[in-house]
Formats: sequence, structure tokens, C-alpha cells
Amino acid sequence: MTQVLAARTPQDHQSGRAPRKPRRRGGLVNLLYAPVLLLFAVFTVYPLFRGVGLSFTNWDGYSPDQAFVGMTNYLRLLSDSTFHTVLFNTLIYGVGSTIIQQILGLALAVALDRPSRSRNAARAIIYLPVLVSPVIMGTMYYLLFQYNDGTFNDIMVALGGQRTAWLSNPGVATGIIVAVNSLQFTGISMIIYLAGLQSIPGEYYEASSLDGATGWKQFTNITVPLLQPAFAASIVLNLIGGLKLFDVIKVLTSGGPGYSTNSVSTLISVAYFEDQTAGYASAMGVVLFILIILVSLSVNAALNRNRVEA
Repeated sequence: MTQVLAARTPQDHQSGRAPRKPRRRGGLVNLLYAPVLLLFAVFTVYPLFRGVGLSFTNWDGYSPDQAFVGMTNYLRLLSDSTFHTVLFNTLIYGVGSTIIQQILGLALAVALDRPSRSRNAARAIIYLPVLVSPVIMGTMYYLLFQYNDGTFNDIMVALGGQRTAWLSNPGVATGIIVAVNSLQFTGISMIIYLAGLQSIPGEYYEASSLDGATGWKQFTNITVPLLQPAFAASIVLNLIGGLKLFDVIKVLTSGGPGYSTNSVSTLISVAYFEDQTAGYASAMGVVLFILIILVSLSVNAALNRNRVEA
């Protein structure tokens, strides 16, 4: 009886009404998730399972006829030297871009974390390429590196040199693609590291200064260990983006010369639209999906393990 009276509000005592029961809104909130879950199922889950199913067929991508061929497409991948080269390129794009973006992003974050009148403008300028479409970014760099009217070649000719076929050399073209992708998305790493730096209490640096620690010792013993969550987020995001690189490659080299600069993503488009082997393209897509999942989970687990040890 005491509990019931205690649960009543003053208004309930005056009116003699029973106390109101709290409304449960969990069901309504869960119902609001339904449109998002429906869109996710239609545009992500269904295409994923549909692609896995098509990887076991000989579908050409256009005809309604398709036959089940079992593991034929996957066995073909094992013996396809072109796919092996492209798979290696994909790892280069993913790992190379990630390394460059971490180095540049962390360096810029440390530099722009210090008080300065122009740091906000500098942050905006560095992050601006992230907002540009990769197609536009690739076109801009194509105008710099193309053979006949490229800016770099025009400068070399003006200085008395000769034109260089930058994008016709597989090694050079691969390096250019890695550099372009890295420079465009360095701003993402910078923002992640800036957030991490601003979450580190200043008392740590003050205490270390009293112990005679220099700037480099503070960086290695305080900043780096406490940035482990930021490292994990930035590396995994950049790695996923690099492994599925498509737009920049298509604009700069179209995968050439030959297939030497293709990634798995661009080779999938070639197999589907040009070779009309949609089943084989689906098998490559499944392999790429598995590769991204395995690499991302492995790297994330390793980084989390180091964070715990730190």
C-alpha cells in the first residue's frame, strides 16, 4: 500500500486516480527500423546472395538462359594468370594506399593539432579532395600525366627533355594510381587522428614534461599508444577502400596496358560487360568479398590485440 501511494503523483492524490503506467515505446521504435532493414535487405543482402548463386552458373549477363556449372568458375580462377596478376595489383592498391594515408594523415593531424590561426582553413583544404568524385579526381590527374597534352610532359619538353609515357608503363602507372588514391583520401585519416589527438588528456604531456621527456618521447610513449583506436579505425577504412578501388583506375588507365593495372573490381566489369561472362565475374566478386572480409578482420584483430597490450 505504501508503494502504491508513493508511486502516485500529487495530482493523483488530489483527484483520487490510480497511478499511470509508463508507456512502452520499444515496439514503435523497432518498427521505425523496418524501412531501413527493408532497403538493406533489397539492395545489399539479396544482391549478395544472388551474386553467390550466379557464380555457380555460366550466365552471360543478358540471356535468360543459365546453367549450373558447379565450381567451374572458381577452378578457372585458380589457373587464370591474369586474375593472379590483378589480385596482386589489388593488394598493392589496398596496402600501398593505406600505408601512405596513415603516414600523411598522422603527420598532418599532429601538425594541425597545434594552435594556429590558419589551422581550420588548412584542415578544410586538406579534406576537400575527399568530397570530390573519384572520377573527377582521376580525370584531373589524367590531364597531368597523359602523353600528348599532359602538363608534366609539356613542362619536360619546355625544359629541353622528352615526353614520357607515364601511364603506359605498368609499374609507373600502378604507382600513380596508388598516389592519386592516397592523396585524395588522406583527409579521412587526418580527421580520425585529429579526433584521437584531441581525446588525449593534456595532463599526460604535462606530467611527462616534468619528468624530462622530449617531444619525440612524448609522441612514441604517449601519443602513439593512446591513438590505437584511431589507428584501427583509419587503417581498416582505408584498407577496404583501397581493395575495392575502381573509379580512378578506369579513368587513368582503363586497366591497361593490357590487364597490367586492373584491380579485381575493374576486371569484374571487363568480364561482365565486355567478355559477357557474368558467372565468372560473379565468382571474382565473391573472392573479392571474402578477401576484404578476411583482411579487414585480421588487421582489426591484430590492432585490437596490440591496443590491449599497450
